[in-house]
Amino acid sequence: MGYPTPMPQTYNKTMPAPHEAIQRLTAGNLRFQAHGGTATRHAWSPDLANEGQTPFAVVLGCSDSRTPVEILFDQGFGELFVVRVAGNVVAPSIVGSVEFAVSQFGTRLVVVLGHTRCGAISATVQAIASGSPHESRNIQAITDRIAPHIHELVEGSSEGRHANSEFVRQAMHANVRASVAHLRHGSRLLEELRLSGQIDIVGAEYQIETGRVTFFD
Repeated sequence: MGYPTPMPQTYNKTMPAPHEAIQRLTAGNLRFQAHGGTATRHAWSPDLANEGQTPFAVVLGCSDSRTPVEILFDQGFGELFVVRVAGNVVAPSIVGSVEFAVSQFGTRLVVVLGHTRCGAISATVQAIASGSPHESRNIQAITDRIAPHIHELVEGSSEGRHANSEFVRQAMHANVRASVAHLRHGSRLLEELRLSGQIDIVGAEYQIETGRVTFFD
């Protein structure tokens, strides 16, 4: 039985630097806000199978159907490596997916993208406030990953604020920053690449109300 080849821990020098990748994402988001963008309207072609993929950014986003990552950044086939999970939580499989992308393709930017009116955040806020676990163990597994990062915020607020959209937004920000920290320090591979300046891992917010993406760092 053979063993998999170890993942290289170097980056592709032809890839955009992290700040350049952020500029490219920002420009795409501006196109999306202005006129819906154009990149994602490309029709399928057999050539796509032979072109491979060269994603210039990895995006960990939420599964919310209102946050289609390629569309809101106006990017086409092979340009983004997207991982989506409710609440953009970081589990071992998520870390592995990010590690795979940066090592396999040399991608230099990782973005954790949260969004306003996030259902996973709202569900976690309600669970903390009520003290009642979710009836689904699988959904509970998601809220359990979010809860430690927003528990103090919920406990320190009045009950009437818990359903407030601005409060949920603050909780989302805290969760995004926690996911960024987890990726920065919860993977030896990612941490070494970041400390050596080969990659960067940042947080961002997508505002459903405006279509705008704002980077935290």
